[in-house]
Amino acid sequence: MLELYLLRHAKAKRGGSELPDAERPLSQRGRRQAVAMAPALMRWGAFEGEVVSSPARRTRETLEAMAAALPEGTLGSVARFGEALYTFDGEALRDWLQTLPEGNRRVLVVGHNPVLLELARWLSPVAPDSLPTGGLLHLSLPGETWQALARHTAERLACLTPEQASHALFQRRAPAPPELRKADLAGRLQGQLGHLYRLVRALEPGVMAGIDPEFLHQYRVNLRRSRAIGEAVLATVRQAGNGKAPGLKKRLKALKQRAQATSDLRDLDVFLESLAQAPPPLQASTRRALHAWLNERAREQHERLCRQLGQPDYAADMQAWQAFLDGDGFRQALARLSAARVAAVLDERIAGHDSDLAALTPDAPDEAFHDLRKAVKRIRYLAELDPKRHRRFLKGLKQRQTLLGEFQDLCTRQAWIVAFFASAPSLASDGALEGERSAWREGLAKEKLALRTQIMALAPLCESGPAAR
Repeated sequence: MLELYLLRHAKAKRGGSELPDAERPLSQRGRRQAVAMAPALMRWGAFEGEVVSSPARRTRETLEAMAAALPEGTLGSVARFGEALYTFDGEALRDWLQTLPEGNRRVLVVGHNPVLLELARWLSPVAPDSLPTGGLLHLSLPGETWQALARHTAERLACLTPEQASHALFQRRAPAPPELRKADLAGRLQGQLGHLYRLVRALEPGVMAGIDPEFLHQYRVNLRRSRAIGEAVLATVRQAGNGKAPGLKKRLKALKQRAQATSDLRDLDVFLESLAQAPPPLQASTRRALHAWLNERAREQHERLCRQLGQPDYAADMQAWQAFLDGDGFRQALARLSAARVAAVLDERIAGHDSDLAALTPDAPDEAFHDLRKAVKRIRYLAELDPKRHRRFLKGLKQRQTLLGEFQDLCTRQAWIVAFFASAPSLASDGALEGERSAWREGLAKEKLALRTQIMALAPLCESGPAAR
């Protein structure tokens, strides 16, 4: 099997009469693109074989920017530059590829359009219609030699753009939120939910690429926020006594299932990030084993999530949610909302939270603290239906939610640690490691106890809620 990577140079400045095409440098955006794509190419194995580039300035600078963003020696001086790759003739590029010597089973070509895309289309019938600057195509080809390449024989093709590799770049082109300042409550909610739907769908390619974990985080946040707003609408409509929102409960259940599918992967991302910021008190070999084990679990979870996102029932669920938001039944339910009804439900939820908070004891199970965190999130989303009125309340609520979130993350880390040592009997039975394991566990236990104490000391929300003013 042959592996071919086709990378279009990053965004370059425009040429002119005084600037020949071959001398065009990268723009600032182009440098950001190259930096964003560097870890993606490393993860895809594009630097593990031969790296061949056009000698144009923009391709050279693309490689230089990527090399600067990678661990030292990842790219090094392995790249070579060939005049034959500074071409805009698709047939000439194909001829060059077929002259590669045997033994080069993996090749990264850094070049130009339209020839890269023409080559990809010749090799694969499912090649995309476009290849933006900084974009990458990875083709798996049958056979042992490049001379034997034939039309439409690629067995696999994967595509990646800088906007799919970097959430920061994605944000520059993400769906813009609607202008809702002058909208009434119903119009504002419908506009918010419609925007959240578009964001979720736009984030999906970045989630599936799996390069930047921020895509998964934002995807998860927007799914859960959509569900929370929907639940707030449902609770408020029901508060009227005879209010209904036919179909909403079913759609919210589907959103909950889709958000839950991201939980383990997001927890693993958070754990890995925490280990990078504060390495645990373990021997270097144990830390490496832990990182490898967590990364493998994350890879498995990502593959599972990608399979789910690619299934027809996922697309059907999302399309059904969009249709529901645009339907007359939901519009009628929104029309029955009022600030007074929202406030009544909010006061009811605050009272429930305060009761649960007062019931906490030092030996209460972790689940009681997790339930309190969920209650705070539901209260927050309900208060955000009328953000101007509850601005101060929401600010304090965010601090409470952060504290409860830290407790949740710590409990999750403890569970993954137990699973790691259970998966490695040799580590679990190594007496020499028992001291460091015990020290780590004790440190986490003390941190957890401190968080429990802070949570139990929180003031009732009724003292700062809407009813308090």
